[in-house]
Amino acid sequence: MWPRESRLCALAAVLLLLACRELDETALVAQILIPQGAAATAPQAAAQTQINPRLLRRFLPARASIARADLALSPARIELGRLLFHEPRLSKGQDISCNSCHELQRYGVDGQKTSQGHRAQRGQRNAPTVFHAAGHFEQFWDGRAVDVEAQALGPILNPVEMAAPSPAYVVDVLQSIPGYVQGFALAFPHEPQPISLGNVGKAIGAFERQLTTRSRWDDYLEGEAAALTAPELAGLKLFTNLGCMVCHTGEFLGGSMYEKVGAVEPWPNQQDQGRYAVTRLDGDRMLFKVPTLRNVGETAPYFHDGTSDSLEQAVRMMGTHQLGLTLEPPEVAAIAAWLRSLTGELPERYVSRPDLPASSERTPRPDRS
Repeated sequence: MWPRESRLCALAAVLLLLACRELDETALVAQILIPQGAAATAPQAAAQTQINPRLLRRFLPARASIARADLALSPARIELGRLLFHEPRLSKGQDISCNSCHELQRYGVDGQKTSQGHRAQRGQRNAPTVFHAAGHFEQFWDGRAVDVEAQALGPILNPVEMAAPSPAYVVDVLQSIPGYVQGFALAFPHEPQPISLGNVGKAIGAFERQLTTRSRWDDYLEGEAAALTAPELAGLKLFTNLGCMVCHTGEFLGGSMYEKVGAVEPWPNQQDQGRYAVTRLDGDRMLFKVPTLRNVGETAPYFHDGTSDSLEQAVRMMGTHQLGLTLEPPEVAAIAAWLRSLTGELPERYVSRPDLPASSERTPRPDRS
């Protein structure tokens, strides 16, 4: 292998040439990956950009729906969950819904460092994307909820977020709206009292299990070699060679484990100790759930504290704090190029805003106190 410095110089030159569009991608990749002094033929370049199939087995294409065998995902339940996801009347001030912080048309985030809740209060953590979240091994940054059905209820009752005063309040609101009385009866047909806080979580969870996207990355994993460009493949190769895939792996390129933020170099912000707040175990200090990288090009700001506004900065910080490496600009650019190939197409039938059922005279009025 030729020296790292030489590779970086070659990669920098290649990226500059790519920006000017003076060379075709095969020639560019040949300059990146073929050792100096070797004949950089097109077949060699193509061979060098192929990723080891054993490494690719660590990843999986995205499913259209993240089902669970013990939960019914009927169309009626999914549609009810879609309505509830957009329903601000579940909040005390009737001005905040799940979609307020997880805007579906913005890839499930709100673009803010921390989200604004009841009476303009701010939480301590960045709101992660809800796309593909249903497949994660646990929910929230600290894993305090086991699935999206449980997670959906947390913000509704959190006094800083939606601030519903009690489960009974949520039930009363829904029972006062005829459209929801009918919707719950259709979604939970065998229950004597379909409207309950638990069923709110089940319905929203059923909807969130449909929130997946497919990208060119999925086409590549399914055998379409031309789905990724040569620069993106160069970034993927760096991603795998540097060890990033140890944590960002599987179908969701994350969401399957905890990792210490600042594994090598301490994280700048030590105020939030992560999973330690749940377990009170010293070994869990600064442990956070590894986030998904799907759609990461659209979900800034990054990390649990929203500390990074750009994808390139996030890549550099991961290199420093997790790998103990100072990534050079060409390396950062290449990895970011591949990460942007993970952006999928939004499922329009689920992200469009629904028409919510009308209130009745019994529906509680907004309370901004």
